[in-house]
Amino acid sequence: MKAWLERYPPDPSTSATYRSESRTWVVKAWSGEAGQVALVVVEDTTGRVSEAWTGPQVAWKMARGRAGAFGGKTLLKPFVWLAFCLVFLVGLADLRRPLSTRNLDLLALLAFSISLAFFNRGEIFRSVPLVYPVLGYLLVRGLWIGSGRRQGPLRSVWPTWVVAAAAVFLLGFRIGLNVETPRGVIDVGLAGVAGASRILDGEAPYGNMPQRGDLEPCGPKDPDGQVRDRIQTNGRCEAAIERGDTYGPVSYLGYVPATAIFGWSGKWDSLPAAHATSIAFDVLAILGLVLVGLRFGGLRLAVLLAFAWTAYPFTAYALNANTNDTIMPAFLVLGFWLASSAWARGTAVAFAGWTKFGALLVAPLWATYPTVDVRRLVRFSAAFVGTTLLAFTVLLLEPDLRDAARAFWDRTIGFQVGRDSPWSPWGWGQYHAAGVPDLGFIQPALAVLAVVLALVVAVVPRRKGPIELAALTAAVLVAFQLTLTHWFYLYLPWVLPFVLLWLLLPEQSDDQGNGKRTASIEEALPVSASHSMSAPSIRTPP
Repeated sequence: MKAWLERYPPDPSTSATYRSESRTWVVKAWSGEAGQVALVVVEDTTGRVSEAWTGPQVAWKMARGRAGAFGGKTLLKPFVWLAFCLVFLVGLADLRRPLSTRNLDLLALLAFSISLAFFNRGEIFRSVPLVYPVLGYLLVRGLWIGSGRRQGPLRSVWPTWVVAAAAVFLLGFRIGLNVETPRGVIDVGLAGVAGASRILDGEAPYGNMPQRGDLEPCGPKDPDGQVRDRIQTNGRCEAAIERGDTYGPVSYLGYVPATAIFGWSGKWDSLPAAHATSIAFDVLAILGLVLVGLRFGGLRLAVLLAFAWTAYPFTAYALNANTNDTIMPAFLVLGFWLASSAWARGTAVAFAGWTKFGALLVAPLWATYPTVDVRRLVRFSAAFVGTTLLAFTVLLLEPDLRDAARAFWDRTIGFQVGRDSPWSPWGWGQYHAAGVPDLGFIQPALAVLAVVLALVVAVVPRRKGPIELAALTAAVLVAFQLTLTHWFYLYLPWVLPFVLLWLLLPEQSDDQGNGKRTASIEEALPVSASHSMSAPSIRTPP
């Protein structure tokens, strides 16, 4: 606390509020443009400091290092997390060539765990910088592989039946962790269910999410003395999630089936619809990878891809957080499976892009696969536009389409462009703290470069095969993530399938995705063991 306050001019303004229900004093410190810079909770009877928060921890509870807040306590136990990392690495690595760059790619995917460890301790100014060298590495590798310079696929040493058995076990274990953590739904899952509930009630989510405002409280106070549950204009007592309408319409439509089946109580409770949706799209992503494997390489590739997804700890992290971050990659993987069809590619990119907007950047690349061809461009564009119109039919639920479109823009892209967040160096300037760099001026240049990259890879190289498509897709998605003000570990599943594909796809796949099946059913049997193959505002004082 003292070290942080020394970053500001002396004698900050302070306020103290007594909470009778908890018999504590809440002390806040304010400093000029930085707004609130410290929060301390003191027990009235003993004078003991029970909480002390500074910097990002003041406004962002997720920055306070709460155990299990994301991903659940069991998954984040060191021995469980490291077991996932070890299984992922040993199961996929080419142990005969331990120093290969392909093995280094696997280590890079796991290196985000180091940053996560600091995040779990609430050390945001250490966790954030550790992300960017790894993202940069993946970007460079994606561009390198995408230019046709791969030296062959990664070759796991394990027989197919062993990998398949491990994948089945891990899938069951991950789903079991999700089901056994009924309170593991983060605000993103709540937003998905609330948005789906609005659609089922005949309203678009945008501008209609449950609010606090001056609405009548109808629930208990939280530890900060705030009441989230309010009587909404529909007469229901619902948990407020004011900024839950910041995602694309497909995100909310994805929650509609489960919400229709399980309903929503209006509270931030176990939210079975969020659990069901998260599990469904996790399984759909795995199924998509299996189909990609069967098409481009046969049974062994299908098994390796399924294993890689289930063994990667950050897909389990997203699954246990019950977030919407596997919806977008699930659509893109299914589109990759049908890569030879411009109709399928256009549909997949539209569904993915109107879930998470970053996927829109891969549209030029996917539109020009495998080469620039006017007829394919027309078919891709027609599918993309048609799917977009279908996704945006949710706006027709509102009485005025123009107002609905304006609300969509303001609540999604408009909000995202102007938001503050400590989860990238681009947002650190808000703290106005000595020794904390303000790097926000770099962000616009990165955004321009990401767009330029998305356009360049659409035409360079002129002809692309599945390996190049996968690698360049990963590179574009990583480039987009590098521009984000609010980056988080839940976004890693966006990129994972395409890194796995650049690592594992066999060389003989042609540019239309008609790969030869290099693995037979016999390889799945034990006798084939010898075979191996590749926040709230802190600006204004009280």
